[in-house]
Amino acid sequence: MKKAVIVTGGKQYLVAEGETVEVELLKSDKKTATFPTLLVIDGDKTTVGTPEVAGVTVTADIVEDDVQAEKVTSIRYKAKKRVHTVHGHRQRHTILKIKKIG
Repeated sequence: MKKAVIVTGGKQYLVAEGETVEVELLKSDKKTATFPTLLVIDGDKTTVGTPEVAGVTVTADIVEDDVQAEKVTSIRYKAKKRVHTVHGHRQRHTILKIKKIG
């Protein structure tokens, strides 16, 4: 089974062919996306890039675009001071299906 490490949105993801991955929102109107690879694992053979593996890209289909994650809340509270604020945030994601590594 072929695996690769890709980078998008400032984060690194370990992906395999046929896998579904949820990544940061991609600003693209296309139905496919390509990513450079940092590391390729093909059975017992491992190739590490400096910083990227030359000639190897990961192709993915965009399944869903602009999906919101669960709400994350943060609370600021000061006892005896009447300070109480609640903030909420819902991060936007893109869901990818990895089509091909190579």
